[in-house]
Amino acid sequence: MAPICTPFAGDGEVDHAALRRNIAAYCGAGLAGFVVAGSTGEAALLEADEKLKLFATVAGAGAGRTLIAGTAAESVRETLRMIAAAAELGYHAALAITPHYYRAQMLRPETQVGFYRAVAERSALPVLIYDFPQMTGIDLPVEVVLKLSEHPNIIGIKESSADLEKIGRLTASLPAGFQVLVGSSAKFHDCLRLGAIGGILAVANAIPRSTLLIYDRYRGGDVEGSHEAQRRIVEAAGVAPRYGIQGLKYAMDLKGLYGGPARLPLLPLEEGQQAEIELLFRDPSLS
Repeated sequence: MAPICTPFAGDGEVDHAALRRNIAAYCGAGLAGFVVAGSTGEAALLEADEKLKLFATVAGAGAGRTLIAGTAAESVRETLRMIAAAAELGYHAALAITPHYYRAQMLRPETQVGFYRAVAERSALPVLIYDFPQMTGIDLPVEVVLKLSEHPNIIGIKESSADLEKIGRLTASLPAGFQVLVGSSAKFHDCLRLGAIGGILAVANAIPRSTLLIYDRYRGGDVEGSHEAQRRIVEAAGVAPRYGIQGLKYAMDLKGLYGGPARLPLLPLEEGQQAEIELLFRDPSLS
């Protein structure tokens, strides 16, 4: 499953035609579904109406795939508004990030529990917790996730911390059927071995087939083959953590997809950075 980069053209308008072409390529590669307006899609820099238009475009282009709406907002009210719009378009789940702006209060476990329960009670879609401490500065403890898993409309978590010990605790402690998805492209194989059911991986935007191969081999019982597939992408998997969304978009351009520029205040890559990314993706078998 891939979080979709938002393609911008010229002065920063969303290029929906390029997005549809990317989705067609991802469907051809066999990806199970798409997260729309997540962190990789520059959700924090998008206007609300842009997100709704993205939801609609991907719903049309990605019909038949699992569709997850990124509904990141600090308030319960805005989160629910985005969820309602996605539900009308046929989305299957909502990915709701931990609120984090009022940090002192948001660090309190009871605040996070209150947020997710309030969303889940009124959500028209099943809710996935989105724990991304690298961005939010807040890491949900396993005990909080366990408490939230008791709610029937909270169905899983995307754990992006890359903390293998924590992922192991989550998969060992959470009830059967509660889905643990991971966000670490560089540790995807290890996370599968720990019991994660899948991943929402940024690098799949650039090399979907190579990323999916890790999952397919592991689920097919070829653990060594999965490990080898992981080894082959491990350098490329560092493109977003090291160079940001700009770097990932450049890698997409290199691989024949459309990445395009990032939106300000994200700055363009320097020429030397472009050369470094070209080296990361130099292997023609990465696809």
